[in-house]
Amino acid sequence: MSFALPPLQWLRAYEAAARLSSFSAAAAELNLTPAAISHQVRALEQRLGFQLFERLARGLQLTDIGRAYLPSVRKAFDELAVTTVGLFGRDHDTHITVRTPVLFANNWLAPLLPKFYAAFPHIKLRILTAIWADTSTNVDVDIRFGDGQWSEFEVHPLLREPSILVVRDDTKLPKGSDREKVLALLDHGVVHIMGCEDRWTKLLRKHDISDRKVRVSTMTDNSLFAIRLTLAGLGPCVVQRSYAEPFLKEGLAAPLTEGIEIDEAHYILTARSAERTTPEAIIFREWLVAECRARRNEASERTA
Repeated sequence: MSFALPPLQWLRAYEAAARLSSFSAAAAELNLTPAAISHQVRALEQRLGFQLFERLARGLQLTDIGRAYLPSVRKAFDELAVTTVGLFGRDHDTHITVRTPVLFANNWLAPLLPKFYAAFPHIKLRILTAIWADTSTNVDVDIRFGDGQWSEFEVHPLLREPSILVVRDDTKLPKGSDREKVLALLDHGVVHIMGCEDRWTKLLRKHDISDRKVRVSTMTDNSLFAIRLTLAGLGPCVVQRSYAEPFLKEGLAAPLTEGIEIDEAHYILTARSAERTTPEAIIFREWLVAECRARRNEASERTA
């Protein structure tokens, strides 16, 4: 590129002033005087040939061109910070807090963490396991299961997979079709996971069963306990495939030839605002997205 970029300190002054809507606040953050911030922003505007801010009596307001320029500048600083911390670390260990569903932590995250620590030994994790996200708890990274519609966060998909019906491996079932097996199971109670009401409906619809109601024997709020209830003989449940797989050699069976596609998936969430997202949180997010993608590809190749 032949275009000469403006000096880094001018861009930093602009980004901070835009984020904080104040030359004084930007000056305090960057350890400069308000006059210095104002001078650097003015120099940037003269270099670009456009006014980036409207100077108001009670603060600053971005112009249209100033607002359009900001995302690219902010992204550049974020990427520079992430790359620097990722390659060189800090002069001390840093911690980030990650909240994750229990079974995702057990089946996906725990086996991968040695690889993460080998790549980023300066980043330490505090891992909170939760069934449902508690928005009153501040975390750096939030792994959630749902529809992905959390507009206040930056959201990236991690894992989407079918759900399967599982039973205790000594359950007596007819030798016929999947439909006949489902009908036989409906004669007894089933284990139901709260918040996943549509899974049994989709299973029945898939096998053209419209005139039978699902009788729930026990309800629970998480997949792990649902699997344990099924192993205890309280009826079948419908859970995500990777959640069930570790138990398929420990008393659990998947009697149907196919699973059902569900609308929900696992997502990783970080704050949208740059001042609330640390480079370490972004490093962890990008690493986990890549690792989940790689594991999905490996699984697809094995089944192909």
